[in-house]
Amino acid sequence: MPLHAPTSPSEALAGLWRLLDQPEAALSRVTLTGAEPALPSSFAVGTAAQASIAASALAAAELDRLRSGREQTVSVDMRHAAAEFRSERYLRVDGGPAPELWDSIAGTYRCGDGRWVRLHTNFPHHREGVLAILGCAGERDAVAEALKGWKAEDFEQRAAEAKLVVTAMRSFAEWDAHPQGQAVAALPVMSLEKIGEAPPLTLPPGERPQGDRPLSGVRVLDLTRIIAGPIGGRTLAAHGADVLLVTAPHLPSVEPLVIDTGRGKRAAQLDLRAAADKARFGALLRDAHVLIQGYRPGGIGDLGFGPEQAAAIRPGIVYVSLSAYGPDGPWAGRRGFDSLVQTASGLNVAEAEAAGVDGPKPLPAQALDHASGYLMAYGAMAALARQRREGGSWHVRVSLAQTGRWLRGLGRLDGGLSAPDPAQADIADLLEDSPSGFGRLTAVRHAGLLSETPPRWEQPSMPLGSHQPVWL
Repeated sequence: MPLHAPTSPSEALAGLWRLLDQPEAALSRVTLTGAEPALPSSFAVGTAAQASIAASALAAAELDRLRSGREQTVSVDMRHAAAEFRSERYLRVDGGPAPELWDSIAGTYRCGDGRWVRLHTNFPHHREGVLAILGCAGERDAVAEALKGWKAEDFEQRAAEAKLVVTAMRSFAEWDAHPQGQAVAALPVMSLEKIGEAPPLTLPPGERPQGDRPLSGVRVLDLTRIIAGPIGGRTLAAHGADVLLVTAPHLPSVEPLVIDTGRGKRAAQLDLRAAADKARFGALLRDAHVLIQGYRPGGIGDLGFGPEQAAAIRPGIVYVSLSAYGPDGPWAGRRGFDSLVQTASGLNVAEAEAAGVDGPKPLPAQALDHASGYLMAYGAMAALARQRREGGSWHVRVSLAQTGRWLRGLGRLDGGLSAPDPAQADIADLLEDSPSGFGRLTAVRHAGLLSETPPRWEQPSMPLGSHQPVWL
């Protein structure tokens, strides 16, 4: 018997589509191929990949229908979707491996009470902060020894107070009993709400010749880092949006993720703490259609560009927010990343139990990140369609924890962990080569296919700050 009968991909897609009140008839224009298990997991990771990518692709097709009148069909193959859910794993630069993704002390450790914690130390200030609390050298053995003097939840709390990113490992039962787990359980997987009045915006060019893509002329400000948010922007770029990634020189980044998720974008730098750069960003915002951001809750608002602030500057804006743990609950303001949310919310324990192993077992992909990224793109395009029909300013909210809850609800796969783990050679037919500012890239093509406007990335991935902060 299955661990919990899995949801079919078409049911998963329909659930996402209806949640944002999208036209029911559009679902008849989607073809989903392939079957689970797509990756070695007891969770329906392939279904999550296929459904989230299909939702974004279908939203692109629906927006195109509103703009051009044509009805495109959409197809997503599960094997391809699962490969794209691990796009950073398959990235190659000039035929060789991409730069190392993980810091040397990142990962899981057993504490003195026998429980586990996961440390995320890829940013230098996060690494230094953890080592300062532990008072030890930056070596795995030293960190492991120091954590023997801590209880897991005590260290989690101390790290949170220091604005670091650490979580204790919990089971589903423990997470469900936790106040934050309860807050997340009360939320849908994502939300779309009207936050201001505005007339419908004209999406340029007004009269679009056949052959233009669904998001041609749509200007997107991308204020995101790492995986989830950048994938949202990358997906919008795949369907023709002018995506301007805005970072700042003082902010840390992870190079292989910059390379992989930078495809299709221009990359500018502005320091929003400086008056002149803040004014330049405000000018960009006044001509934008979409703003996506994934910084700590309240961070962008503190700089003057939160959802309501942005709607006042640019009536009609579609504003997309990503958080770690959602808008409600005691952890609503906490920083977090996919691996940490997996650990905190029970996914690592459940996967380990299914595999019969001791200690944390992560999913075979950063599935919460990737699914959240496609949900952000889906929400942005669904909101653009609403804005075009009804006017208004709109706010889309996505969180890693809500996405994790959705993945958990898709059910479990008996024998899923015995599925093959696709290597580079196994997905060679899904890869494409392209030039970049880092060298020749080999990377996974986009899996959300439209019948008349195939997705593609026109802008090469470039180092941060390579472009001027202007619209084309």
